[in-house]
Amino acid sequence: MTALPTVSATQTAAPQGLSLAERLEKRYADKDAFARHRDHNMSKEVIAELGEKIKAAGTEYIYYQIPTMQGRVVAKVVPAQHFERFLRKGIAMHRPAMADLQTTREGEMVHGGVEAKEFWALPEAETFTSIPWDTTVATIWCRAYEPLHFGDIGGSVLPTDVRSLFKITHEEFTDRTGLELRSGLEPEMTWVGSMADVIVKDGASPAYQVENLERMRPVYKKIIGYAQAMGFNMIQGDYEDDGQIELNWDYDQANLTADRMTTYRQICRQVARELDMQASFMPKPYNGKMGNGCHHNLSLWRGNENVVEDGRVELHATELAKNAIAGALKHTPGSALVMNSTVNSYKRFWDVGQYVTMDLSWGLDGRDATMRISANGRMEYRQPDASVNPYLSHTYLLAAMDDGITNNLNAGEPMGPVSDFAGRTVPRTMGESIDAFEADKYLMNTIPSEVTGVYLDIKKDEWARYCSTLTEWEFTQYWASIP
Repeated sequence: MTALPTVSATQTAAPQGLSLAERLEKRYADKDAFARHRDHNMSKEVIAELGEKIKAAGTEYIYYQIPTMQGRVVAKVVPAQHFERFLRKGIAMHRPAMADLQTTREGEMVHGGVEAKEFWALPEAETFTSIPWDTTVATIWCRAYEPLHFGDIGGSVLPTDVRSLFKITHEEFTDRTGLELRSGLEPEMTWVGSMADVIVKDGASPAYQVENLERMRPVYKKIIGYAQAMGFNMIQGDYEDDGQIELNWDYDQANLTADRMTTYRQICRQVARELDMQASFMPKPYNGKMGNGCHHNLSLWRGNENVVEDGRVELHATELAKNAIAGALKHTPGSALVMNSTVNSYKRFWDVGQYVTMDLSWGLDGRDATMRISANGRMEYRQPDASVNPYLSHTYLLAAMDDGITNNLNAGEPMGPVSDFAGRTVPRTMGESIDAFEADKYLMNTIPSEVTGVYLDIKKDEWARYCSTLTEWEFTQYWASIP
């Protein structure tokens, strides 16, 4: 099946001298994007191939789905026999669905309120995937657009479609630099139930112990089996802490990695239902135990060449990689609200000895830096946790690395002072992170303002809800001890 045309397929290159923000704005102004997508969907080849896939899989229902700004998935279910109709017209949803229909403490619905208009979402036929635990059901990813009757913006891509946001940002980056971002993720998660009971000697770690893996054999076998059936190339996994496992799939184009991370969460939820267990990507479920991270392993490619490494036997980063690292580290405080997206995320930074660093540093293969160069020729960014929205994290990382490459930022020496921004640290609460997000003018002015505005509304409300909630700790500390 032919791939969906790029968003900017009919546009000429942006004039030299425009900022990244201006170049992205030109791409979002493309009113022909919807029509191009629809024309592609209505080609005889696409209709025939999708029809054959539906028939071969025995599909009866399809989830037409799209990720929200917080990384959840919203969808409509449609009987499969209507697939040609929906290739043409897509689905419509209330715009606040992109913000999970969240209402603030003041009673206002984020992203436009009840009077907000709908958006239209067309399916990407090549993403059709059968669900292995019920093959009568399939999924298909959609791209969201402004309705055609919306005057000057009708037919253009909806800015708060974070999946499209990353694709557009990456297309612009590749067109301009010739570089492609590839990535692999390390999602950790905590399981609760009889199969997650841990055996460990006092003072020791349960990590890597085969007995603990054996106890969770039904869990990892189901996850890996379902993931492989949905196109993942699963490569390895291990036991890390009490009830915590990490299963990895092979690196790929970063947009495919983000899709797989979102699907992986759905797989894990299904396995938990089948085994009568609980499964959580909560970043810090227990004090004194490892939090659930999601390290991003990044590489930049020019054709078939990985430009992160230079071919030396010893670990080494190219000058271009050092520039990219400098950009990522420079904007780590500003992007923390994306990489650590919940109030609970920041609890990971308070336990000592938890493989989480607060310094803006990089190193060669050590795990005591925010970014490390691994023996596999990749840049491992250790900041994100398991709550992360992978579309936003890749978008913000790409923008940050672009800043480093474009402006030749200095990363300093491995584990040494980072000369361009020495002395800065990672925020340790969501409140600090909100301030750092708003203070990073480069990120605020590069990512579409509708995205940053809605995301801030969501996170400011989350922080306000947390700050206004009484906790058991407060009663323990103060109920009987004052004065």
